[in-house]
Amino acid sequence: MSTDLATRPRLQAPLSSLAAWVAYFRDAPIPVLGSTASSLAELAANEDAVDAHLLAESIGTDPMMTLRLLAHVGMNSRRETDVETVIGALVLMGVGPFFRHFGELSTIEATLADEPAALEGARGVLARAHRAARFALGFAAHRLDPDAAVIHEAALLHDFAELLLWCHAPRLALEIAQRQQADPSLRSTSAQRAVLGITLADLQQQLMKAWRLPELLIRLDSDKHAEQSQVRNVLLAVRVARHTAQGWDNAALPDDVADIGALLQLSPATVLKLLHEIDA
Repeated sequence: MSTDLATRPRLQAPLSSLAAWVAYFRDAPIPVLGSTASSLAELAANEDAVDAHLLAESIGTDPMMTLRLLAHVGMNSRRETDVETVIGALVLMGVGPFFRHFGELSTIEATLADEPAALEGARGVLARAHRAARFALGFAAHRLDPDAAVIHEAALLHDFAELLLWCHAPRLALEIAQRQQADPSLRSTSAQRAVLGITLADLQQQLMKAWRLPELLIRLDSDKHAEQSQVRNVLLAVRVARHTAQGWDNAALPDDVADIGALLQLSPATVLKLLHEIDA
């Protein structure tokens, strides 16, 4: 994947097919949070004192840096078993090689400095991703799930294709958002098909496979496996984060609470208490 965003023109019109979208984004730069770039630069200045756990603290809350790392390891590792977490990827890669490969990082903030509305849109997705990851981890901890770290990661990455769209095709991302604002009943997938000719969920699944991301992450990202408790854990966390992004009075919330209650075997009142505790 290239790291030079400055020389890459933005997409102004939809591409011809899902395959064309996958080909475009497979090799596209993945900008990271400015705070992540700053933190990693500080750590690089004292590389000898840095270990994988310290690095993971700077990376693990940034969906885009997490994605960059896992995609790099996935495409370059010859291991037969998947490396499913940031810490596992860092241990495999090594601290020195990490800093050498990720020495210069483009940022979301710099990428969208001339598109303030798109930057606001991207920040909204990031805020939702952080909340979804916290909810997912809270649900997984309640279920005593041994894959809690991967479930947290899956929720954090759940909307990475939308983030990539904001960064590389801000006008198209804005058009989708404007259509949904004009018609609150318009489903995201319908708006995406109308503007892009594809759904972001389909694009995301194909990118995860192209980058050889861990099979568990790919499965956790797909609603085709929604009957599995780990997948429900992720999807319900994403749902409640989306539905409460503007407050706790969303009409869909009672259904979310009921479904979370079924997953965790808790009453609606206890679920609501748990959600507020996680979100505090």
